[in-house]
Amino acid sequence: MGGIFSIWHLIIILLIVVALFGTAKLRNVGSDLGSAIKSFRSAVKEDEETKDASIGHTIEANAQPAKEQETVNR
Repeated sequence: MGGIFSIWHLIIILLIVVALFGTAKLRNVGSDLGSAIKSFRSAVKEDEETKDASIGHTIEANAQPAKEQETVNR
């Protein structure tokens, strides 16, 4: 037969969930979940931008002492 659950099992489970919680509560849960995912994505993007900026400063800071050592060695 294909699997443990058929399409009818999934439809019955969906109907039970809608009957227990109602469509308004499920809609609120969906919107809350969507806003949480959006804020998580923006935080990750902001963190990556901060990390990229700090890596650029680190490279510049490390480049300066190397130039000073060249002049001392000459």
